[in-house]
Amino acid sequence: MFPSLRRRVELAFTEPSMQALRGCDVVFFATPNGVAMNEARALLESGARLVDLSADFRLKDVAEWEKWYGVKHAAPELVRDAVYGLCELNRERIRGARLVANPGCYPRRRSSAFCRWSRRESSIWITSLPTPSLGVKRRRAQGLTCTSAFRRPRIISWRTTCRGHRHWPEIRQGLAQAARREVGLVFTTHLTPLIRGIHATLYGRITREVDFQSLFEKRYAGEPFVDVMPAGSHPDTRSVRAANMCRLAIHRPPESGRRADTLVVLSVIDNLVKGASGQAVQKHESDVRLARGRRASTRCR
Repeated sequence: MFPSLRRRVELAFTEPSMQALRGCDVVFFATPNGVAMNEARALLESGARLVDLSADFRLKDVAEWEKWYGVKHAAPELVRDAVYGLCELNRERIRGARLVANPGCYPRRRSSAFCRWSRRESSIWITSLPTPSLGVKRRRAQGLTCTSAFRRPRIISWRTTCRGHRHWPEIRQGLAQAARREVGLVFTTHLTPLIRGIHATLYGRITREVDFQSLFEKRYAGEPFVDVMPAGSHPDTRSVRAANMCRLAIHRPPESGRRADTLVVLSVIDNLVKGASGQAVQKHESDVRLARGRRASTRCR
């Protein structure tokens, strides 16, 4: 499946069985929504720790989750104990967690950008430019595959009206946790002709003058996977391709000849790494701390 990994790893695809998974210290669920919540209880009882890359345990409000995902939750009692897997915000809780809900790719780079600053704001606007490699199944029906992006390049809005985007309640929940209060959110996405990557522009009103460049630099000084670029920089999606890195740049746009009361944060990630698997492995390597002597497994489909 991945010829570039020949002679580097000896992993093999196998059909997972519950008996085999129960012998693992950690199980990663890289499965569609609805799979992990049906299998998590048995694995937790066996002593395994779980990192779920789907949305099954991200939202604390089970009724809201059922509204957005259209099915009844199979393990609502586990939602309360699940820890939202944003290392930069919940590192200490992740260390002792038995069940970790991996953030979605949109909330991932939003959280890096605003988890500190949102404490000062009452509302935030986000415009995101993702790749068609997000949500491939639905977008393929509209001709929005990565291949078609280059054959017929175009930019279109995605889930702006009607029900809205499923990641909206997750982003709002994360902002509320960081700000310790409710934060208004406007979230729009536009699909772009890229194979992988997300570029997001985040806006918020400034209520008190602060050196935001220093604020962000100090907040992420000890974070190896968040890079706050020098003032005036413009992050490029190519710089994070195939890397577990989120790059941020802070801007104060001009407004009628004076300094605006708006802060603009530019953020880029690779949605397939920092927005998904890389974020999950980051928790496994630096925050979960596996006990030696047993096996780890990735439950994929």
